[in-house]
Amino acid sequence: MTTVTQSVPAQVHHSPTVLSALRNPKILLREVLAGLVVALALIPEAISFSIIAGVDPRVGLFSAFVMAVVISFVGGRAAMITGATGAIALVVAPVMQEYGLDHLIATVLLGGILQLVLGGLGAAKLMRFVPRSVMIGFVNALAILIFTAQLPNIIGVPWLVWPIAAAGIAIIVLLPRLTKAIPAPLVAIVVLTLVTVFASLAVPTVGDEGKLPDSLPTLFIPNVPVTLETLTTIAPYALAMALVGLLESLMTAKLVDEVTDTGSPKTREALGQGIANIASGFFGGMGGCAMIGQTMINVKASGARTRISTFLSGVFLLVLVVGLGDVVAIIPMAALVAVMVMVSVGTFDWHSIKPSTLKRMPIGETLVMVLTVVIVVATDNLAIGVIIGVIAAMIVFARRVSHFTTVDRSIETLSTGEQHARYTVEGELFFASSNDLTTQFDYSGDPDLVIIDMTRSHVWDASTVAALDAIETKYHQHGKRVEIRGMNDASQAFHGRLAGNLGAGH
Repeated sequence: MTTVTQSVPAQVHHSPTVLSALRNPKILLREVLAGLVVALALIPEAISFSIIAGVDPRVGLFSAFVMAVVISFVGGRAAMITGATGAIALVVAPVMQEYGLDHLIATVLLGGILQLVLGGLGAAKLMRFVPRSVMIGFVNALAILIFTAQLPNIIGVPWLVWPIAAAGIAIIVLLPRLTKAIPAPLVAIVVLTLVTVFASLAVPTVGDEGKLPDSLPTLFIPNVPVTLETLTTIAPYALAMALVGLLESLMTAKLVDEVTDTGSPKTREALGQGIANIASGFFGGMGGCAMIGQTMINVKASGARTRISTFLSGVFLLVLVVGLGDVVAIIPMAALVAVMVMVSVGTFDWHSIKPSTLKRMPIGETLVMVLTVVIVVATDNLAIGVIIGVIAAMIVFARRVSHFTTVDRSIETLSTGEQHARYTVEGELFFASSNDLTTQFDYSGDPDLVIIDMTRSHVWDASTVAALDAIETKYHQHGKRVEIRGMNDASQAFHGRLAGNLGAGH
């Protein structure tokens, strides 16, 4: 009897393409409405980020428009929203305060160029080194920041804001149970706007956030001297902007990958961010990166999956603020608060804090996740939190792996009656596991011949080679001979190149 086995390939999920969406009225409607919802949510955020950066609201709004449209063509992650963000605003704010708008735009342009360089050098590939515990911490911190960003709009405001926001949350939660044809956040915004207008309710509106522009963006060339002094002035801020923007964008792209169960080319996304920032600068924008909250509105709350929603979010934004500014200005902030609160709730990984999950999870993983959350929330900077989280995860990993190295000693007697000591080293040898390797040997008590069996180990770094040199030196000082046997080819080549040249034991 012959048994035939057939391998079944893993199921690969594909998001609809732009062409397939254009041919499918249902998908197209979903993408269009998602773009409209995102555009409405972009307006107050772009204005508030402009205030943080110290620029006119039109700078943030035009930046959001240009970047959304450009990234929809050149970006790597479909359905991800890019625009003016708080993280970038914080980085470039000192330039605006000290040197003015022209230097700010020059910084944005240089930041975009640096992103192109970093993208070309493969910086996006570093995302593989971000562990799951840091990613969960990033997501949970993001949810907390989205929620806390809404507090100014619900604290110290007229009491009517609370029932309006509650009604918005109820619509967003309950409407999908009846129909998903129209995004619930859009329905909430329209209904609550109509209620506040016809009932003449005195509550804060989008118009209270800042004056909306009434003209289209035009080409802007920064008037700065092209000198080394200018470069040294803006370069540190441009580099910080490039790094923060790439990290936040790539982390967001990875999050969207998980939400949609699809992949995306991260190098293309890095290059796309650079192009979008350069375009933003040339139209007088303040630059930006992926907008995590708006992306979650687009992907999770509205169900968008293609570049159409990203493109239309930018187009609708421009139409709304320039052509329909008076209408947009009357939207109650409470309606947008309701949308963002539900985005926060949907973004948080509630499974990660369940007692059953925490009980099963290694304590080190949990600590890394909590540390990432604490740092991000404390600094209000996702990039800093992720970097510190990755460093903490590396330390936890190094400590864990270092305990897997064992050294077993045995005394073997030959037929001639002579004895030798055999040390069997097992495990991965690197700086964390090899630092105490020298303490595992009995230098004075061992016979004249000592064999170190490395068959079940691997030498990874110079610290291990130095430790082996130190062991040999100590035995030689006791008049004993050491033989290192069983190294694999890679370890043998590495050890042979460095042994005796590191000064260990001298």
